[in-house]
Amino acid sequence: MTFDRHDLSNETLLHLYQHLLRPRLIEEKMLILLRQGKVSKWFSGIGQEAISVGSTLALEADEYILPLHRNLGVFTGREVPLGRLFAQWQGKRLGFTKGRDRSFHFGTNEYHIVGMISHLGPQLAVAGGIALADLLDKKPKVTLTYSGDGGASEGDFHEALNVAAVWQLPVIFMIENNGYGLSTPSNEQFRFKSFVDKGPAYGMEAVQVDGNNVLEVYTTVKRLAEDLRQNPRPVLVEALTFRMRGHEEASGTKYVPQSLMEEWAAKDPVENFEKWLLAEGILTETAKHGIREKIKAAIEAGLQEADAEPMPTPDIAEEMADMYAPVGELGVKSEELRISGNSTVPDASLSNPNPREIRFIDAISEGMKQSMTRYPELVLMGQDIADYGGVFKITEGFVAEFGKARVRNTPLCESAIVGIGLGLSIKKKKSMVEMQFADFVTCGFNQIVNNLAKSHYRWGQNADVVVRMPTGAGSAAGPFHSQSNEAWFTHVPGLKVVYPSNPHDAKGLLCAAFEDPNPVLYFEHKMLYRSLSGPVPEAYYTTPIGQAALAAEGTEMSIITYGMGVRWALQTCQDLGVSADILDLRTLLPWDQEAVRKTVEKNGRILILHEDTMTGGIGGEIAAWIGENCFEYLDAPVRRVASLDTAIPFAPPLEAAFLPQQRLREQVLALRNY
Repeated sequence: MTFDRHDLSNETLLHLYQHLLRPRLIEEKMLILLRQGKVSKWFSGIGQEAISVGSTLALEADEYILPLHRNLGVFTGREVPLGRLFAQWQGKRLGFTKGRDRSFHFGTNEYHIVGMISHLGPQLAVAGGIALADLLDKKPKVTLTYSGDGGASEGDFHEALNVAAVWQLPVIFMIENNGYGLSTPSNEQFRFKSFVDKGPAYGMEAVQVDGNNVLEVYTTVKRLAEDLRQNPRPVLVEALTFRMRGHEEASGTKYVPQSLMEEWAAKDPVENFEKWLLAEGILTETAKHGIREKIKAAIEAGLQEADAEPMPTPDIAEEMADMYAPVGELGVKSEELRISGNSTVPDASLSNPNPREIRFIDAISEGMKQSMTRYPELVLMGQDIADYGGVFKITEGFVAEFGKARVRNTPLCESAIVGIGLGLSIKKKKSMVEMQFADFVTCGFNQIVNNLAKSHYRWGQNADVVVRMPTGAGSAAGPFHSQSNEAWFTHVPGLKVVYPSNPHDAKGLLCAAFEDPNPVLYFEHKMLYRSLSGPVPEAYYTTPIGQAALAAEGTEMSIITYGMGVRWALQTCQDLGVSADILDLRTLLPWDQEAVRKTVEKNGRILILHEDTMTGGIGGEIAAWIGENCFEYLDAPVRRVASLDTAIPFAPPLEAAFLPQQRLREQVLALRNY
């Protein structure tokens, strides 16, 4: 191995050496602790240290790095206290996740590191979001993120690189090519010869380095970073290396040919650099031993600190509370409205500041526009939302008012765009991601349920992202543009799910969603866009998330519903002459248990209605809760009315049979006559 010192001083070379040695000595200690049962799992980076160390030290201390399993050198390079690192690996509160996640599955804004999740690819887009925030703030910064050669097969890899190239985001994508994805060799992962072949296909520069040569990694990344700060764009760096131990220690390395192990053992990044420093007279034997003993002493001190820390004591209240970032004081509250027929009517006892009749779609647009003015850090992202105004024209005119930097057309990369939203949150910005249709959210599902939803619970990082979801059937659009998929998300702690039924709440809930620092899925029924109008105050206001409202009051029964179900329930009760409480949930996660309890206690006959299919819908959850908590107030079995347990058909007669309106009429009459 040949080392080119360029113009690096002896001091810099010794600094690199100490940082290269530190993760190696920590790992050697961790392997002992693993055998002693003091650590539950370990992903070894032995043989790959030069990549983490060289690239980390090449960046400025306040530039974000997004590492993977084997990038211990990132954490030691950023001088993360060893006591906290060891405590993190032991699952103790002194670590970074309060014992809630393991190894390097954490982030720390103090050290400008954002750790991985087990799905490997999602952090690549998060890096893009961090870089986008720097671009918007005109900060000359670079973001560095890692991927393995196996993880680069993930769709997230393609999406992240594609968006970064289109938006010219200053991200260094470091590909650690060690030849194996767990036990699967590269020739069974991909057909190309080198990752540098991929760069030009995305329209980005790509370079290859010897990943075992710390000087080559350091000087290459330093050169690129200096250039990208002045000329923002993404760059792909392929670092050739090898993993000398198993994917994790239990895996072993029996699947690796012995000749390959011997070949790469001769290229050991620590030993070779150390020999070169000794040969050049930059390092002496005495200094070498002194450095090793100093590092070992620091390791022992860190272990003593971590060992002295007790295992966490479960605190259920804290566990529940930490799923969500605390919500600050919300903005100006508008009056509560009672809803009747197809329009909203203000309660005469409450003031109504300048209401005027506007359509459901215009209420959404107005709420978004006022939020853009209120929050200069808010960025809107979605397919065709810029000059075109979105397929439903909700953002029409926004570019002229707010500019293309904040109203951004996106490639068809739902996963990457949601991940970018999290990256923006890390830099204290807000974002809105519009799914062109709620059905398409499946392409971004992992980012929502595993990254956005769990981020605050895992390491205290809120995800200030609103995902708008045009939803629902009624337009004969078939199985892929008509689904009501809100129940997919009401099962995920860490998310909030809202679903307005009228223009007043459409604006108020959207404004509240933007104010909320947590990820909010905002469902908007497409068939209400231009068919429903109602009074909406001109001024900015919020409708409280988590509070239901009575759309009508009656004494014969209670219908618990939301979204389009509110319109169906109002119309059905009017047609049949039924006096019913119609409780509009408005928020599905967390849903308003106290409001449900009150209407159950009042009427004793309960029907739960939603457009979503019956099995697994939120109606089953509410019915079970009523049975457990309000059984003594029931005068009849709780009834559920929902769409058929089929995909949504295309032909209008089939779609009408799929939807629950006719069954609703039958069940309302049956419940009244029970």
